[in-house]
Amino acid sequence: MRIIRFIAQDGNTYYGNVLENGTAQVLADHPLKSLQLTSQKLEIKELMAPIDPPAIFCIGKNYAEHAREFGSEIPAQPIIFIKPITTLNHPNSPVKIPKCLQHGPETDYEAELAIIIGKKGVNISEENAYSHILGYTCANDITARRMQKHAGGGQWARGKGFDGFLPLGPAIVTPDEIKDPHNLSISLTLNGKIMQDGNTADMIFSIPKLISYLSQDTTLLPGTVILTGTPSGVGFARDPQVWLSHGDSMTVEIKGVGKLTNHVVK
Repeated sequence: MRIIRFIAQDGNTYYGNVLENGTAQVLADHPLKSLQLTSQKLEIKELMAPIDPPAIFCIGKNYAEHAREFGSEIPAQPIIFIKPITTLNHPNSPVKIPKCLQHGPETDYEAELAIIIGKKGVNISEENAYSHILGYTCANDITARRMQKHAGGGQWARGKGFDGFLPLGPAIVTPDEIKDPHNLSISLTLNGKIMQDGNTADMIFSIPKLISYLSQDTTLLPGTVILTGTPSGVGFARDPQVWLSHGDSMTVEIKGVGKLTNHVVK
């Protein structure tokens, strides 16, 4: 199933299983409660982020080549940071460069595979981790690099946490649709040019490892989003560096999961 949250022609918001003709078959309830489908089919007017998360956990430098392009050693344990829920952004919606970034261009892209937690859990074992997953979706961990490095006393929350800095979607793809989440091509194109071109096989810490690690005496609530890291090719590490600017178009594509497109406005 490919679960979307959308606004229909009547102006109301629904969850549904997306169909190929611009319509969706409506779910009987919130997807965290039930995946039962109704017979109702509605035309999609506007896509929204597929979930409204209670928390957003992120993993830094979880691809070996990405760690190296930052001049970092391979981490011995997952690097964790949190994005505010106000960073949530929708497919096809603008990513706004904040007014407070007054020291020149610094806004960057990061294509990521996101996990959506479907069942509450704490101290989850790696063996049971998959049973807590509702599905997978595409994410773009937008980052203000100078703020990331110099603001917040070494914490990344400031540079990662501006409004709209987490485009998510368009659909949550249930695990039965994904044969192996550790063998998915993942890319980001900027204005039609491929900037990131990787595979989830290059993740340092596996999905079960991340879920187990994050849940150590920390309850993962249903709807929680976990970003699993980004492959190499980010703008900051390029020579010359590439920064997002007004009018740019970004597309995250993950095989079997979907395409997530957003544009940039100043």
